Amino acid sequence: MTIDPAQPYGPLVHTTVRLVTWNVWGGFTSWPDRFEALKLELARCEPDVIALQEWTDGGQAGELASRLGFGHVALAKGGDEEALACAILSRWPVVRRETYGLAGGRMPGTALLAEIDGPRGTLQVASTIIGSFHLAESEVRQQQVRQLVEQVTAATSRQHPTIVCGDFNAPPDSDEIRMLTGRAAPAVERVAFYDAWEVAGDGGPGHTWSNANPWAAPGLLPDRRFDYVFSAWPRAGGAGHPVRCEVIGARLPYPSDHFGLLAELRY
Repeated sequence: MTIDPAQPYGPLVHTTVRLVTWNVWGGFTSWPDRFEALKLELARCEPDVIALQEWTDGGQAGELASRLGFGHVALAKGGDEEALACAILSRWPVVRRETYGLAGGRMPGTALLAEIDGPRGTLQVASTIIGSFHLAESEVRQQQVRQLVEQVTAATSRQHPTIVCGDFNAPPDSDEIRMLTGRAAPAVERVAFYDAWEVAGDGGPGHTWSNANPWAAPGLLPDRRFDYVFSAWPRAGGAGHPVRCEVIGARLPYPSDHFGLLAELRY
């Protein structure tokens, strides 16, 4: 097979999918007011797919989907830990969904994989929360990330864009993130992802956990980027490649203790 070095993926597609990932801290302090703020911010972003973590219940997912004009919702509850529930909302049909528990540590993680029948082909989107948030639990997070990548790799096709997004509770220079971005030994051989913020952000730190956020400040943690949109190696036409990424929800009234991310990827 001969590859044209000027167009290794063939002619690039210029249409995009708009995807939001957000840990929304559902059900906790001032949730009714924060839920209203969340709806307003998501409507402003006009996403096609939304991946949520620390979600609450199906009724509110349906309400949010209705408000945004979405017709399709997938939910995954993290065992007995409702705080670790994930959701995926989509403008387009979800034709398959799988839920994975990520074992390890005092708080297991959760992942929800949705296969979406979009207008320009299949999208494979995983919403995840890595459960261990203590600064000293990198080893546990690495264990959960390995399970996540193994499960997603086994369940997806390399022909279609694969996006793994969510709250990883780890900064970009951590071993658990480095194994995802090709800077350390990968969880699965020859599987690495692009970090949408690194590729297409504004060049800033992209903090999604910030002491500027009054909901986050009581935790006394350093400002960090904990939330990510990862995309697998670009497919034909560069499908899945990030072209834009921005932090959202970083203004009053703050909808969550995390800020979210909006990414546009070739599709």
